[in-house]
Amino acid sequence: MSGTSLDGVDVLCTDFSYENDTWQYHILAAKTYPYSEMWLARLQHLPTESALNFAKTHAFYGRYLGQLVQTFLKETDLHADFVASHGHTVFHQPSNGFTTQIGDGAALSAVCGLPVVCDFRSMDVALGGQGAPLVPVGDALLFAQYDACLNLGGFSNISFKGSENRIAFDISPCNLILNKVALELGFPYDNKGFLAKSGTPDKELVQTLNNIEFYLQKGAKSLGIEWLNQHFWPIITTRNELSKVDLLASFTEHISDQISQTINEFNLDNEDSVLLTGGGAFNEFLVQQIQEKVAAKLIIPSEELVQFKEALIFAFLGVLRMSNEVNVLKAVTGSRKNHIGGAIYGNFNLLEQ
Repeated sequence: MSGTSLDGVDVLCTDFSYENDTWQYHILAAKTYPYSEMWLARLQHLPTESALNFAKTHAFYGRYLGQLVQTFLKETDLHADFVASHGHTVFHQPSNGFTTQIGDGAALSAVCGLPVVCDFRSMDVALGGQGAPLVPVGDALLFAQYDACLNLGGFSNISFKGSENRIAFDISPCNLILNKVALELGFPYDNKGFLAKSGTPDKELVQTLNNIEFYLQKGAKSLGIEWLNQHFWPIITTRNELSKVDLLASFTEHISDQISQTINEFNLDNEDSVLLTGGGAFNEFLVQQIQEKVAAKLIIPSEELVQFKEALIFAFLGVLRMSNEVNVLKAVTGSRKNHIGGAIYGNFNLLEQ
C-alpha cells in the first residue's frame, strides 16, 4: 500500500481465516519502507511527465514493489500465498471515467515469484462508481464491533453502519495539506500537532474552506490530488499574509469541523465508538479538536493497526477476490452493482487447494 502522502510503501503479511460465519485476521509482520529521494521526486512529478516516462515508471515501480516483497519475506522469514497490491495513485478522476494506480502487476509477480492481485479500483469506475472508498468492506467484515471507522490519511474518510447498507465517503483533505505546510517549515510532518497548536486559526479562511461545494454533496464522493489543486489551494493563495503555524492551525480547525460535522450529522452519539486510524491518529491536537466537537468516543487502537489498517484491508480485498466474493459495495462507491474488483497476474490456483 502506498498512500497519497508519500510516506513510503506499507508491507504486511497477514493470516486470514473464516470460522463461524466470521472473518478473523492475525498480522504476522508489518513494515514501512520509506521512499528514496529518487522515488519521491519521480512519483511527485509523474502526473506531468510524458506518456513514455509514465509507462516506464509503471513497469519499474512494479519491479520495485516485487523487490520489496522479496526483501520483506526474507527479513521476516515468512511465506506468502499471494500479494495484494494497491499500487500508487497518480490520477483519480472518476467524473471523467478513469483512475490510475501504477505498479505493473505482471512485473511485480515476475520479480517476487508470487501471484498478484492488483488494480482494485478500475472496475468500479468503469461501472460508474467513484473507485473509492474500497475499505468499507473490510470495516464491515473485520471491524464490526465499532459503530464507525474513521481514517486520517492523506484525505480523511469514514465508514459506518447505515439503516440498510454500509455508508462511506471521503470527508476532507487531511495529512496532505498538513504535511505540505510542515515541510515548508522544515519538518516532514507536524509532530503531535505541536506546530498547529502554537498558531491561531484564521476564522475567515476556515469559513471559506468550510463552504467549498464538495462538502455540500451527499452520497458517494471521493477526493484526489487534482481536486485539491483545483478547488483547495487556490483559496489559500488569497491568504499569503498568514504565518505557517497559523495556516496549520486553520487547516486543523477546518479538518476537525468537517469530520465532526459528519459524525454528528449521522447521529453517532456517546453510545457509539469510532475506530480512528491513519497517520493523523498520531496528531494529538487534531484528535483533541475532533473529540471536543463530537459525543461519540474516538478509539485509537495499537500503533500497528493505526499505521497498517489500510494495507491490512487491501490484503483482505485480495482474499475476497481470490475467493470470487464481492469486495466492492455499490452503496459506498455509487457504482451500478456490487462486484468483484481486482486484476490477477501469475499462477493463481489457490482455489483448488
